[in-house]
Amino acid sequence: MTLSLNLGFLLLRLVCGLTMAAHGSQKLFGWFGGSGFAKQSSGFQSQGLKPGWFWAGLAILGEVGGGLSLAFGFLTPLGAAGIFASMFMAIFKAHWKNGFWNGKRGIEYNLVLLTIATTFGLTGPGSFSLDGLFGLQLPIPWLFLILAACGVLLDIVGLLLLRSAEASQASPPVPAS
Repeated sequence: MTLSLNLGFLLLRLVCGLTMAAHGSQKLFGWFGGSGFAKQSSGFQSQGLKPGWFWAGLAILGEVGGGLSLAFGFLTPLGAAGIFASMFMAIFKAHWKNGFWNGKRGIEYNLVLLTIATTFGLTGPGSFSLDGLFGLQLPIPWLFLILAACGVLLDIVGLLLLRSAEASQASPPVPAS
């Protein structure tokens, strides 16, 4: 790869990865006006994602772990798959119903992050990365595709749990006779 392409990859990895890590740190530590782990877990639990600590942990792992992995270019297919799965869930859980535009809390921003993660999952991080420094030759794109598919399957389980919880809240209990 050329110098300019590797610098471009580095810049894009840093911005996307650190943005994701900061977003996840809101959920984990409550930084930057976030809720912190306990409130995030409770919120997921009340929405029907049970146990809440498990689903909050997955979101944090995808966002903080995936973000730092992408930013540093270390085990890049794993980090990219974590971001992919986190953004897939965010799109279908919270943003899809609002349309495309971010100004209306739509999918626009999450789709950009998902696409950047997918790009690095398919291409690798470039030479200016810890993977490059350590000579890690992970099976790209296959490892990313397998991990992203696993993440989507887990997301689908979560979305089905949400649908089930919403259905049980919408229908009143049948009185016993």
